[in-house]
Amino acid sequence: QVQLVESGGGLVQAGGSLRLSCAASGRTFATYSIVWFRQAPWKEREFVAAISWSDYSTFYADSVKGRFTISRDNAENTVYLQMDSLKPEDTAVYYCAARRHAVVSNPNAYDAWGHGTQVTVSS
Repeated sequence: QVQLVESGGGLVQAGGSLRLSCAASGRTFATYSIVWFRQAPWKEREFVAAISWSDYSTFYADSVKGRFTISRDNAENTVYLQMDSLKPEDTAVYYCAARRHAVVSNPNAYDAWGHGTQVTVSS
C-alpha cells in the first residue's frame, strides 16, 4: 500500500498557474494508477485527471481539458498536476489517490488517499 502526500497548493489569481505534486512512499509505486480529485465546499468530490500505471495513458475531466496536464516520474515516486489558465471555479481541495488497477473515475474505487492541498483562485 502506498502512502500519498500532496503539495503545491496556494492562492493564485485567475489566469495563473500552479503545479501540484503527489509524492508516494513504497517500492511498488510504478504499479499504481494515480488520480487527482477535487472537492469544493458543499460539492461532491469530482474526478480531475488521471494517469495509468501501465502505459502512462492520461485522462481529463472536460472542465480541465487543455488547461491541466498530469505526468508521473516513477524514479521520484511522484505525480504532478500542472494547472494553467486557472479559473475561480477551480477553487477546491485537491486530493491524489491510487489504485493497483486501471483508472476509473469513481472515488470509491481508490483505497489510498492523500490529505489534500487547498487551491484558491481569485477573480
